[in-house]
Amino acid sequence: MAGQVAEAFGQAGLDQGYNARVFHTGTALLRSLRPVQWLKNGFVLAPLVFSGHVTDLAAWRSSLLAAVAFCAAASATYLVNDVFDREADRAHPAKRARPVAAGDLPVWTAIAAAAVLVLIADGLALVVGGWFPMVLLGYLTLTLLYSLVLKTVVFVDVLIVAAGFVLRVVGGAVSMDAPVSRWLLLCAYLLALYLALGKRRAELALLGAGADSHRSVLGQYTMPLVDQAISVVLGATVLAYTLYTVAPDTVAKVGSEGLMATVPVVLYGLLRYLYLLHRHELGGNPSRVLLTDLPLLVCVVLWIVVAAAVIGLG
Repeated sequence: MAGQVAEAFGQAGLDQGYNARVFHTGTALLRSLRPVQWLKNGFVLAPLVFSGHVTDLAAWRSSLLAAVAFCAAASATYLVNDVFDREADRAHPAKRARPVAAGDLPVWTAIAAAAVLVLIADGLALVVGGWFPMVLLGYLTLTLLYSLVLKTVVFVDVLIVAAGFVLRVVGGAVSMDAPVSRWLLLCAYLLALYLALGKRRAELALLGAGADSHRSVLGQYTMPLVDQAISVVLGATVLAYTLYTVAPDTVAKVGSEGLMATVPVVLYGLLRYLYLLHRHELGGNPSRVLLTDLPLLVCVVLWIVVAAAVIGLG
């Protein structure tokens, strides 16, 4: 009898240990998916707003499915990138806490999860139909090339990151079979490039002289060079967005030139991000900055309210 009780307790201990390991791996995997970064896939919904399909339920369904597909695809690329960069991440003061680099998530588990996520993304893409599967395939191919080669080439790395955001906008447009403004694509590209350069600046500020030991391309950047590039892209972004608000096709879709009222809001948001870069050395994670900086969050909400009011009145 005593032996049976001891065996039962032993089995219970083994089960608890197994459950603890499964829970630990599951939470590590969830962290590796970086759900905070899914905010970036809001770019997929941009054509829905600016193409006049806000009240179209079918367009909402297609756009949301496309956004979820991009979330799955992006998380798959994060896992693959973490596997490739695990040695370099261990030397990074912040990235060393990533589950793969810290050893909390086994490499083969990360690779298997990435494969499953790609299958989910592909399945959703086929449900959306049209040209969307090709756009998603282009995104996956581009991000894989980035992880393997392109992230080591100075300026090409940030240009490729920005191109990924443009593909999100294109994906949102083709998901509901709607034309997308070239001005909107340009604005999305420049905004993403601005954020990507800000991230490089934050990495240089954090890592200092040892930046190139973490990522070779950082050794080719300097703080003055990145600051000058940010200034150029900032000016181009404001100019492009201003021209977009008064472009003939925008006025035709909106019904007025009222979107010009959002230009000061956009300008403040861009300058606020620049302030956070220089005064608080933030910017390494733009999505987290957006969620934690109240003035920037209020700015985004204000832009949505003003844009919605202008479109509604138009």
